[in-house]
Amino acid sequence: MVGRRSAPTARVVQVLDFFVEHRGKRFGLSELARALDLAKPTCLGILTELTAGGYLVRDAHTLSYGLGPALIAAGRAAQDNFAISALARVELEKLTDRYRTTCTASAVIGEQIMVLESTGPGPVKVGTAYHFAPPVGLMYVLWDTDAAFDAWLAKPPAVPLQQDEARLRQVVAECRERGFLVESTTAAGRRLYSLLAGVANRDLPDELRELVGELVTSLGERVYLGADLRPRKEHAVSLLAAPTYRGDGRQNMVLTMHVGASITGADIARRGTALVAAADAVTASSGGHKPLTNHRNVF
Repeated sequence: MVGRRSAPTARVVQVLDFFVEHRGKRFGLSELARALDLAKPTCLGILTELTAGGYLVRDAHTLSYGLGPALIAAGRAAQDNFAISALARVELEKLTDRYRTTCTASAVIGEQIMVLESTGPGPVKVGTAYHFAPPVGLMYVLWDTDAAFDAWLAKPPAVPLQQDEARLRQVVAECRERGFLVESTTAAGRRLYSLLAGVANRDLPDELRELVGELVTSLGERVYLGADLRPRKEHAVSLLAAPTYRGDGRQNMVLTMHVGASITGADIARRGTALVAAADAVTASSGGHKPLTNHRNVF
């Protein structure tokens, strides 16, 4: 069930939190067990595993433990994710001021999609998380490598899907060429994604999965293709999305501009261009760059 906690895992977190709170200090087994109210065998097991993984180090002379080098890599990875979101906020605020709408920055953190920044009106909350599995998450691999796209596509879907591979190929090719995605969802679809926040596919009852499957039948079905858009015709648009990139040219975040209204194809193009410019600015300011070549073959 969602929210169920693991006692053994909680104890591991407790040990790491203790070391982080006591910056740079080392502690022996007995001292740690007393401070954390843990049985010595339990505490020793946790310390042994964390030491083997490099998250702690053990001094052979004093038999005391301290923080290890593996946490440096983990900390840098976390810093990269959240530092770039702060850079994104500057650009998001400009878009919000210009278009009077909600804009967000989000990324895949572990096995979840997480909202890292949000500006403007609307109920989107920082920290909201979604399970990263089809049909949720296309835009987070859309501009990444084929390997990343294939890995996401191979995940067990959250709901039953009848895949239209030809359309998905076209969606991927056009969005990569255009640089941004244009999505249309119904009110029911928006409620669906709200309900799926933080819920893994394994936590959905079978009956609910079937009902949800009736709302979402194929990946990419809600994405407008170029042929769908006419400059003077109005189109119901939910949101626009564009990617930011890391220093190695890999996609690392998605900026979105919420629309929630019918706008003309010309307005879509203008907003999309502005969103891509904002994403490019975030990429540049964070030391990233777009892929040097179109290194994706559309699977």
